[in-house]
Amino acid sequence: MDPAPRTPPAPPPALDGLTALAHAAAHPAEDPCRCAGELVGVLADRDDGTVVRHGDLVVKAHAPGTDPEAHRVRLALAAHRDVAGVLLPPLPLPRSSPEALDGRPVTVWPYGPPVDPADPDAAPWEEAARLLALLHRTPPPPGHRDRLPDMRAPLKVALAVDRMRRTAPDHPAAATVLDAWRTVPEETARDHRLLCHGDFHLGQLVRDPRAGARAPWRLIDVDDLGLGDPAWDLARPAAWFAAGILPPEIWARFLGAYQDASGPAVGADPWGRLDVPARALTVQTAALALAKSTAEARPLDEVEEVMIDTCARIAGHRTG
Repeated sequence: MDPAPRTPPAPPPALDGLTALAHAAAHPAEDPCRCAGELVGVLADRDDGTVVRHGDLVVKAHAPGTDPEAHRVRLALAAHRDVAGVLLPPLPLPRSSPEALDGRPVTVWPYGPPVDPADPDAAPWEEAARLLALLHRTPPPPGHRDRLPDMRAPLKVALAVDRMRRTAPDHPAAATVLDAWRTVPEETARDHRLLCHGDFHLGQLVRDPRAGARAPWRLIDVDDLGLGDPAWDLARPAAWFAAGILPPEIWARFLGAYQDASGPAVGADPWGRLDVPARALTVQTAALALAKSTAEARPLDEVEEVMIDTCARIAGHRTG
C-alpha cells in the first residue's frame, strides 16, 4: 500500500503572518488573487530579514532586535524626495495592518528585478558606482541630520567576528581571522559624516519598477543606512579585488565610474581611505564563512578559502 501523502508543515507564525500581510498589500480591496504562482513566494528567509513576494510588491520582516526609532528614521529617509534617484522608496502598509510581527518591523516595497547572478558580465558595476557617488554627495535632508543613526557597516564586522567566536571557536582558521581582525583599528574618527548605504553589494540593486522597460537601477535595503565614512560602501568590492576574486578590469570600471561621478569616498590615492574598510570586510566575510560552514557541517568552499587566505596575508603584514 502506498503511504498516505504527507501534509507539508505549516509555516512558522512570522512567515505565515508576513504572507498574509503581503496578500493584503497586493489586493487591498480583497479582490481574489490571480497572481501567477511564480510571482508569489518567499524570496529570502535569513536571520537578518525575511522577504515575501506577492505580485508586484514585496513585504519584509526586518531583523529581530531592530531599533524601532532608527528604523523609522531610515524608512523616512528612503521615502524622501532628495534620494528618489538613489533609493527605491517604500510603499504604505495596508490599512489596519500591524507595523511589526513578532516584534519585527515590517515594510512594503515595489518588486524590482534584481541583478541576474547567471550573467556576471552584465552586472551593473558602473551604475552601482554612480548611485553610491550620488548618495554620498547628497546632504541629509533638513530635519534628518540630527536624527539619522550611524551607518552599521563597522558594527556588522564586529557582530560577524562575535558570531564566529560563538559558533566556530575551535575551527582551525578562526585564529587566522582573529589575527587579521586585530589589524583593523577601531573607528574613532568622526570626520566623515556623509549618507552611506552601509551594506553595499550587487544584491542590493534592483530595477525601478515604476520606470518601464528601460528602468534605472536603484539601491534597496535600508537596514544599515546612516551617516558615516562612505569608504565603507566601496569596501566589499575593494576586498574582493584585493583577494583576487573581482577581476582588475571590473574593479577599475567600478572605481573609475565612482571617481568620475565625483564620489567623495576616495582621493588621489584610493587605498589611503579603502585599506582599513577593505580589511574589515575581508574579516567579516571570512568570519561569517566559518560560522556558517560550521553550523552547516560542511567544508569551506573555494571562495571562502580565498578569504581565509587573504586574512592570513593581512595578519602577516600587520598593517594599520
